[in-house]
Amino acid sequence: MKLNFKDILEAFEFVSFGSIYEHQAFLDRATGRIYWHSEYGDDMDELPQDIDGGNYIAIPHKNEFDLGSVLIFDFAYQYLQDDVENIREIFRRKGAYAKYKSLLEKKGMLEFWYEFESRAQEKALKEWCDENSIEVTG
Repeated sequence: MKLNFKDILEAFEFVSFGSIYEHQAFLDRATGRIYWHSEYGDDMDELPQDIDGGNYIAIPHKNEFDLGSVLIFDFAYQYLQDDVENIREIFRRKGAYAKYKSLLEKKGMLEFWYEFESRAQEKALKEWCDENSIEVTG
């Protein structure tokens, strides 16, 4: 069975919207149906009783790909070479990500960063699909 990658991506974005385990999505390997669950909503799908069984796989949260600092410095080395040491210094303190985004905004690179991050997450999600024998189209 082939699934549309957009459906997997939409579930991934839902899961990644909050903190890890706040929102969850599970793929039924047999039917291709995705079940949605949130700690904050009661209008989500009712999860099957056997959700912990082998027929279902949890859609990962973006933090599970561990792209954080690796991705930030890949971006910095490619596009902000003159600011790498400044970025290192930023990430030695609390509130680093907000300060990093502020720097990117000053440099006019914030939207470019979001695109870079999105492409990296999509690539990681496609690799996750391959590792879990999930065939995707699109």
